[in-house]
Amino acid sequence: MSRLDKYKYDAPAPRKTKFYRDKQNGKFMGVCAGIADYTGVDVIWIRVAAVLLTLMTGWALMGYLAMGFLAEKKPSHLYLDDQDQKFWQGVRQSPTRTARDVKARFREIDRRLADVELFYTAKNTRLADEIESLR
Repeated sequence: MSRLDKYKYDAPAPRKTKFYRDKQNGKFMGVCAGIADYTGVDVIWIRVAAVLLTLMTGWALMGYLAMGFLAEKKPSHLYLDDQDQKFWQGVRQSPTRTARDVKARFREIDRRLADVELFYTAKNTRLADEIESLR
């Protein structure tokens, strides 16, 4: 392993539950795109809300600039694909619901595996006996 490969594996993985500025999809500093990515709300609605808040109060612009300077830039490899992005947005919005959904998926996989096991062991009693002896 080369010296560069060693550093590649030593770098900490980016946290998927942290707020990042999304400069790649952003217009000015990437704050609205980062909020949209974090919450899962369409970026257009976030931008409209930001403009309305800025027009109503001057503090919204100060908050926007502060977030723009203080928040880290979103890593380009944060999500594997769109499905991964939707999953992590769900985790940030409702961790309990996401955990319940994952648990339900595992229960469904377990049920399907039990069906496959029953299908193959119903015709092959020797295999059924071997599986039973392993339990």
